[in-house]
Amino acid sequence: MTQPPRDFSARGAPTTYFTDPDVLTVDPVFDGLRQPNASIQRLWTGALWSEGPAWNSVGRFLVWSDIPNNCQLRWSEDDGHVSVFRSPSNNSNGNSFDHQGRQLSCEHLTRRVVRYELDGSVTVLASSFNGKRLNSPNDVVPHPDGSYWFTDPPYGAQLYEGTVDAAGGPANKAGRLNPRLGQPPEIGFYKRELPTAVYRLDKSGTLTQVAGEDLVPDPNGLCFSPDFKKLYVVSTGQGPGDTVAGGKGDMYVFDVGTDNKLHNGKLFGNFTIDGVKCGPDGVRADVDGNLWCSSNAGRSVGYNGVTVWTPQGRLIGRIRLPEVCGNICFGGPKRNRLFMAASQSLYAVYTATQGAAPA
Repeated sequence: MTQPPRDFSARGAPTTYFTDPDVLTVDPVFDGLRQPNASIQRLWTGALWSEGPAWNSVGRFLVWSDIPNNCQLRWSEDDGHVSVFRSPSNNSNGNSFDHQGRQLSCEHLTRRVVRYELDGSVTVLASSFNGKRLNSPNDVVPHPDGSYWFTDPPYGAQLYEGTVDAAGGPANKAGRLNPRLGQPPEIGFYKRELPTAVYRLDKSGTLTQVAGEDLVPDPNGLCFSPDFKKLYVVSTGQGPGDTVAGGKGDMYVFDVGTDNKLHNGKLFGNFTIDGVKCGPDGVRADVDGNLWCSSNAGRSVGYNGVTVWTPQGRLIGRIRLPEVCGNICFGGPKRNRLFMAASQSLYAVYTATQGAAPA
């Protein structure tokens, strides 16, 4: 990190005299994507674990999840004010807005995907597959054909981010943990029934598994290429109740066929940089197809933040943050601002490109 370590608070000294010292060019291609004179800003801090940022273009605000605090937060662009947007949020994780401007949310606690309609009502989009309850949907992205694609790893089956299985379930085999404590009366009776997977929900409500854990173990963040012909899926580590080894902190890429199935899957990258594992979680594409991925390097602080890759898998840039980064999105009126939900805080930096819509 910068030395001495920079002060991200409002009292901190200026750090940017031309380019931010923590926005690093690895390949000259990145110079065309980073914005001169733009500094990384910490917009807010105070969460327990920040996740799932999504930009509302009409309201000009960012919504993101604080999973352990069971709420969604909103940052308003007009004055930088942060307020509680939705509480309880059912320990929501990933959020997105579809092509009609409706908010989509993945809920750990209720193990389902929901949509907030324009009139304020809530529609449950998916809660089970083949009669079995989902694990804990993590991230969701919309497709122009009206379908929604989402991942279903098991990370919500822990006390900190949701609740464990009922006694005897894979995430609570001994039954010593009480999943009903602190929960509404209908919560606490689920047991894990499904392996991890990636799903597609079409406009009619038909849910189809498009990738099993044999292709992508413990799928996490996902995004489409700008032309929607490729799907990128992050594979993270072993989760609660897993009976397989789990993911390795890497990402896969698939061709999306005209049959709405995934083909030609291959490893996109293992995200090891300078010998440091920069495990991805969330991922978003810019309009040129470059992949902007959150980075969890643990105690290797200088590698936490964001890594940026070409569609061919070449590392071109990095953004260093003083916290583990969970997820990201592009936003702002011009969609040229990168928002980074990182552990306890929300950061942002302007770029010289735009995110592929919708945010």
